[in-house]
Amino acid sequence: MSAEPERLSLDQGALDRLRELDPDGRHGVLPRVLQTFETSLARMVAQLQSELGQGRATTVAGVAHTLKSSAASVGAMALSKRCAEVERQRRGGQAEGLDDDVLSLIAESELALLAVRAMLHA
Repeated sequence: MSAEPERLSLDQGALDRLRELDPDGRHGVLPRVLQTFETSLARMVAQLQSELGQGRATTVAGVAHTLKSSAASVGAMALSKRCAEVERQRRGGQAEGLDDDVLSLIAESELALLAVRAMLHA
């Protein structure tokens, strides 16, 4: 799977805002936030995988809503944008094409996980 470079990296502006919370890095805010996001995202990917074939659009919309802001806060902007799109499309409960949306969220999540792990292990 080939991805655009910006989809494999985190937004510098978002990372800078996190760094501002702990300018000298003594409290490890950035790594802790990234680790928390990594754990949370892995859990949400598992939840999305369990939704495949279930037709529960409002559940998927809820996961997308939760993930949207946390993804943006760590700079996973492609994931945040996709979450916003899925949330908007699925809020009313329409299930047609739902599995495609779930698969796209999983794919974007996996790219975000790669970017977060690269930051954590750099």
